[in-house]
Amino acid sequence: MSGLVVVSAGLSVPSSTRLLADRLAAATAGHAPAGTEVRVVELRDLAVDIAHHLTSGFPGRTLAAALDAVTRADGLIVVTPVFSASYSGLFKSFFDVLDKDALAGKPVLIAATGGTARHSLVLDHALRPLFSYLRAVVVPTGVYAASEDWGAEGLPERIERAAGELAALMGGFAGRRSDTGSRGDRAGEVPAARADGFTVVPFAEQLAALRPAASR
Repeated sequence: MSGLVVVSAGLSVPSSTRLLADRLAAATAGHAPAGTEVRVVELRDLAVDIAHHLTSGFPGRTLAAALDAVTRADGLIVVTPVFSASYSGLFKSFFDVLDKDALAGKPVLIAATGGTARHSLVLDHALRPLFSYLRAVVVPTGVYAASEDWGAEGLPERIERAAGELAALMGGFAGRRSDTGSRGDRAGEVPAARADGFTVVPFAEQLAALRPAASR
């Protein structure tokens, strides 16, 4: 599977976390190529399977399918409610059972919901470090929605800006994956230019170019 996968850690029904996830997904799909597949993973439905996986080391069929969808996605939207000034335990547990290399290089849009604007720093103090550790490419704009943000100015603009950034990165990620499959990622080949005139150069190649010749 490829396309866009949305991970929502809301617990209630209806959930402001799921509402934000849906708005982010719709906005991203609006910026992405027509036909982009969108799948939502509701963690509340996987709570028991996640707990069993943590204790047994084996995922159930439903959890395995969700983990596979996240691994294969071209882009990811992750949304968590704020609990005790951080992401929820259920949210963290899902990414604890995900393969450590599953998000390497994958574009991720981080978002959170809370009762007060005082928790907005959760994006930069908890979510961004987590996904940087997992080697994901986190989009510059994170989206936090406090209770007072719904229906107020500012939130729709943040959603659109973050969605546009994610869609742009997804296009590059899907292109790199397709190019790697066709070229076998052979050393020495010149990366192909994208339609917008830019050339995507893997970070490892950029780093190698900066090293002194004697150390290569």
